[in-house]
Amino acid sequence: MSGSERGETLSRAELRRYSRPLLVPEWLDAGAQERVRAATVLVVGAGGLGSPVIAQLAGAGVGTLVICEGDRVELSNLHRQTLYTVADVGRAKAEVAAARAQAINPFVRLRLVGALTQDTADVLVGVADLVVDATDNFEARYAIADACGRAGLEWVWGAAAGTSGMLSVFGPGLGLRDVFPLPENAESCAEVGVLGPLPNVVGSMMALEALKVLGGVGEALRGRLWTLDALSGRVRTLSLRRPVGTST
Repeated sequence: MSGSERGETLSRAELRRYSRPLLVPEWLDAGAQERVRAATVLVVGAGGLGSPVIAQLAGAGVGTLVICEGDRVELSNLHRQTLYTVADVGRAKAEVAAARAQAINPFVRLRLVGALTQDTADVLVGVADLVVDATDNFEARYAIADACGRAGLEWVWGAAAGTSGMLSVFGPGLGLRDVFPLPENAESCAEVGVLGPLPNVVGSMMALEALKVLGGVGEALRGRLWTLDALSGRVRTLSLRRPVGTST
């Protein structure tokens, strides 16, 4: 089936809306837009990383976005969390994020759930084709990683704090615990701060990786860690491997 034939499954309104990505040969020829439209993506966290992820996955036409977030908007969020304004302070982030995503793209279906816990992780992950971990603490990250591991599901992971950020695509063959087994000194943005553009850069890259995985295009960051030093502008991609002696 050719790219143009696959494109006929999109409505005229969708063809107009997604006309720019459909000009990219790799995207069109792979039928990526249809795959993205059919997908359900669980985004855990609607903060600094989650804001660009949610906005860009909505804009890209992901069929269903499940937004998992239990916090409310705070004034200190606004320098980096671009889904929110001063008028939103005190409101539930999940509700505001969903409204913004729907305003960006009315074709996207939205589901809202509260904060992810050890007890709810398996159920939430079970509804998704792909998970995006946009959280900021290792307790939540490990809960997501373990649930995705049990489900045999891939997930996009990212982190940003201070002036550095990183991301990868984890899965059954290599997971978060293999790369960060004992993050005893890990600190959050509330402890070390963060420059506002940084989580937006990392979050945009996370959205791009999610689209590559969903659309089946390009080389996703499986088995690789992408890192950014914001002060120098230096970007590196490191190869990862499972530690010797661990099982799959």
